[in-house]
Amino acid sequence: MSFWKTWFSNPSSLGSNKTSAVEELTAGYSGNSSTVKEQIIFSTERDLDLYELEELCDAVGWSRRPLRKVKKAIEHSFLVASMWQVKGNKKRLIGFARAISDHAFNATIWDLVVHPEFQGKGLGKALMKYILKKLRSEEISNVTLFADPQVVDFYKTMGFMPDPEGIKGMFWYPQ
Repeated sequence: MSFWKTWFSNPSSLGSNKTSAVEELTAGYSGNSSTVKEQIIFSTERDLDLYELEELCDAVGWSRRPLRKVKKAIEHSFLVASMWQVKGNKKRLIGFARAISDHAFNATIWDLVVHPEFQGKGLGKALMKYILKKLRSEEISNVTLFADPQVVDFYKTMGFMPDPEGIKGMFWYPQ
């Protein structure tokens, strides 16, 4: 895992070039041992196949949401990040996350998902660090998220913590 530390600790490794929408990771990931070259690619392109995203969310057991609303959420997000497995000429969506923001101080990460076949390989952390670097490059200094109980420890390893002031989030839902 030292590859990940060096890659993400170097600010120039991702660069701040806003025109670059796709970035590659080829070293440090050990995919299966086939002879076809395998790459993991990150992208900030918003033009996603919503059915492919739905399949990814199904794979982790998330409830289905209306695709028109998913499309709207993506369109109105501050940042959209996807992670792809590229093997030969085939491309497969294996990770996704998005963030909303006030464009100045705050952002909230939503919908972080990594396909179960790729969990436990450091790719979820890589996707989170990619998102955090992108947010920090926009000078966003306060990043929040909501976590299901089973993934709280994952986010703690990424430096997230419960509100140090002890403030509890509150929610309003229509009756």
